Amino acid sequence: MAHQPTDSLKVMFFLISLLFTGSSENDLFLDFCGTWRHGKGPLSLNINLSTGCDKLSISANERTLSINGKITAQCRRNDVISLKKFGLDSEEDSSFCLFWEPLLDQLKLQVGGHSLILCWPASVLDTCCTDLSHGANTAEAKYGIKNGTVRNDVVNDKVHKAYNFGGSLTKCKKLCDQAVQESSYSNTHGEAVKRTQSIEHPCAYRSEVEMKEGFRGSDIKSPTTTGETSEPTTTIHLPPALHQAAKNSNAACTFFHNNSFFQEGPKEVQVLNDVVEITVADEIITDLSEPIRIGFHHNAIPKMHSRKCVSWDTRKDPLQVNWLVDGCVTQQRGPKHTDCLCNHLTYFTVLVQLEPRPVRHLLALTAITSLGCAVSVISCIALIIYLCRKRGRSKEQSIPIHLGLAVSLAFLNLLFFSTGVLANLGGESMCVWVGALLHYALLSSFSWMGIEVFNTFWLVYMVFSPSPKLYTWNIVGFILPAVPVIILAAVGGIYGLREVVPSDDISNPYRMCWMNVTNKAWLAHVCTNITVLALLVSAGFVMLFLVYRQIRTRDEWRQNRVAFLSIWGLSCLFGTTWGLTFLDFGPLSDFILFLSCILNSFQGFLLMLRFCMLDWIQKQGARPGLGSTSTTGSTRQHMLQEKS
Repeated sequence: MAHQPTDSLKVMFFLISLLFTGSSENDLFLDFCGTWRHGKGPLSLNINLSTGCDKLSISANERTLSINGKITAQCRRNDVISLKKFGLDSEEDSSFCLFWEPLLDQLKLQVGGHSLILCWPASVLDTCCTDLSHGANTAEAKYGIKNGTVRNDVVNDKVHKAYNFGGSLTKCKKLCDQAVQESSYSNTHGEAVKRTQSIEHPCAYRSEVEMKEGFRGSDIKSPTTTGETSEPTTTIHLPPALHQAAKNSNAACTFFHNNSFFQEGPKEVQVLNDVVEITVADEIITDLSEPIRIGFHHNAIPKMHSRKCVSWDTRKDPLQVNWLVDGCVTQQRGPKHTDCLCNHLTYFTVLVQLEPRPVRHLLALTAITSLGCAVSVISCIALIIYLCRKRGRSKEQSIPIHLGLAVSLAFLNLLFFSTGVLANLGGESMCVWVGALLHYALLSSFSWMGIEVFNTFWLVYMVFSPSPKLYTWNIVGFILPAVPVIILAAVGGIYGLREVVPSDDISNPYRMCWMNVTNKAWLAHVCTNITVLALLVSAGFVMLFLVYRQIRTRDEWRQNRVAFLSIWGLSCLFGTTWGLTFLDFGPLSDFILFLSCILNSFQGFLLMLRFCMLDWIQKQGARPGLGSTSTTGSTRQHMLQEKS
């Protein structure tokens, strides 16, 4: 109780500062931040919002954070949300911020590193609830809100159960005019954006269309913005099919401009400054027989960045903005104009893909890869049959290793050949499984290539030592690669549908099943694929050098064809051609890309060709220098004899 006078003085000085700093102007926004001191989960968020301009209460206890009040123009919400999926189940304190923008009737909560939408952006009516002033403090408590701040000004550093704010009604037009006239306006909640000229109008513009009997469609244009051109940035055409599908006769189109609320998301993508909401009161309309046409006029988008029309389904994702391409077709009309044809009603915009950039010559590379994979699958099957028959006649210990490599390459090429078809047929749900299988097949192939490297080293330098047992190779080649894949699949969000955008037709991406374009998936790619490939290529080149040094003085090595077949054959086994992946840069990047694509997609065929050539040389009576019968050679007596 001894601290009450001090707390009262803090509140008094805070209120006085508000009066003197904003006596002639209204508040354009409110941001309240604090630290929620809670117990160990389960935790929940309690929302109770209704229209009006009475008060806003932010309260907390051991289990629940509550947002209650009457401050909105259109938003009504009564909900209890579990916060477990957002990682708020520990005993630690959780920081949060609540942002209120009366000009957009928009309320957002940031907690646990996530932005939760409590009231979606909308056009305001005649009056706005603003100038939310802090009221009297509630009693101190063990659990509650600590370090409450308004616009970075500390209100109280003690733990209180609740913070209450009272608001007042203001004409929305007056508030909009004030925002336009101000030289700085915070549209990013707390960070003043300095501008040398008047900003774009911060209010959402709403236009209603009455669809009477015999409705033949209607065109709506957004208000012109300040700039070099007086053309509207967005146009909408409502088709007659909308009137046939709607029970209500009124449709509303709301135009948003420069709203950072819609910009939240991955750094690899960015949405346009303009967002459109199309609604029919209290109705959910989907699968229109004739699509709505939305034309976005924007700054020139470079060809290296793809763009696509997207929408946000507030029914599926009511708490967070999630832009999806479902239900929309993209039509590009030059670098400054994009048309969206959509068959449903919600929020719409254009999503620009910043990373990864479009791929040059994608159609040619895809054709080469598909042909190479198909040929490699057939070649590997033929090679498997050949090795199985030979295994019955020969006791050579290297044959099971070649057989394992052939099986893994056949599986890899089969999956890669069919991934495009499976991605288009099964979509995201199937691609989670296919992407994981493709990752396993790739790691398994790398493992067997590494086993080939180790087996060659053993044959060359450990001639009189027994080779490891066959089950050891099977564990390393087939079982061990499954471990990281299972772990990544359990983590989630790694595998899925991947779109590879061609530079010459960015509106028609190639769909495949692989790893997602996220930071988590990229880290998994580096830790597994890139790391294993770097080790494999390094070991392969070292082994090639060691083998060359061991046999270069032999008589058969001086035969050009034997020398060529030795190095070429071992390169197929060791996977050194995959090292071209690391050289895809500079002026020769296109040549390296095509060379890598040809060699790696045809690896199964080249491997089979190697065995055919060695078998043919044997029949001709030539003495094989490095590998007469199978991989590194026929037998230890022929291919690995010590230098004379």
